[in-house]
Amino acid sequence: MVAQVSHAPQLGRVVATWRDRLATELMLVSGAGAFVAFVGAIAATRSAGPDTQVVEAWRMLGFLVFTGLCLLCALRPRQAPGACELVIFHKAAIAFVALTFLGGARDTRTVVAIDGAMALIVAVAYLLARGYTSWAALRERR
Repeated sequence: MVAQVSHAPQLGRVVATWRDRLATELMLVSGAGAFVAFVGAIAATRSAGPDTQVVEAWRMLGFLVFTGLCLLCALRPRQAPGACELVIFHKAAIAFVALTFLGGARDTRTVVAIDGAMALIVAVAYLLARGYTSWAALRERR
């Protein structure tokens, strides 16, 4: 029995179909989670006082940006150099900052758990889909 494969056209590399599907599903779940967070942040932004409304709006729109980045990584994992890496970096950095510097802040454990898990999930999807090959494709297009 031969495994089905999906080709990364810019490199002629082969990625097993199950890897692509699993990576896509992981990224779509991550994107759905970011979108749910965006929708939830709308009420927080609307009800925030003048001292925090801009910060809440920035946070809300950040969730929407992460939704888009996750969709981009899900649909074009080998054609979007830097997109998945930015998500991994940001989520790991937020978890690290929360873990090391924000011990007494409200919701620290939740931030560490969610952002840490998201960094791990996106990293696994990135490796499964061989997202790192997007950089070689970028060099070939020059």
